[in-house]
Amino acid sequence: MARHVARAVVCSGGRGCPMDERKLRQIWVDADACPRVIKEILYRAAERVGVRVTLVANRVLQVPRSPHIRAFRVSAGFDVADAHIVREVRPDDLVVTADIPLAAEIVAKGCLALSPRGELYTESNIRERLNMRDFMDCLRGCGVETGGPGSIRQSDRQAFANQLDRLLTKN
Repeated sequence: MARHVARAVVCSGGRGCPMDERKLRQIWVDADACPRVIKEILYRAAERVGVRVTLVANRVLQVPRSPHIRAFRVSAGFDVADAHIVREVRPDDLVVTADIPLAAEIVAKGCLALSPRGELYTESNIRERLNMRDFMDCLRGCGVETGGPGSIRQSDRQAFANQLDRLLTKN
């Protein structure tokens, strides 16, 4: 079976920037709130292409035995896992997170950030996501019931898997 070479196509500049190709070094997962089905997709990808997947959480995680997959436990506390990821991530890394402020920090460092629903956060869309998050937070603070994100649907899983595959393989 042919092995895929891990590559990521990344826009390193602003609007209309040229695309450059870089080797994807590692995938970091903000694992406390990451759905199990998304973790399973990541486990299969790690084995398929040999990229390291590191799950960071403030609780013990059960992960498959693999030289490509590891779990890192941080102490309990607000944004401790996020701070660890921001500290450790490098420009050729991908971070899987639904946390918009964490995604913004990751993008600002020149790294890739992907939501569990398959949305690739970029310099051109992260500001809008932050503004919407802040607006919803403000509504909740005023007592408006906004509800939370819905559960992960099959279409979300497929969008995530497709986007991850694009990042891991040559186009």
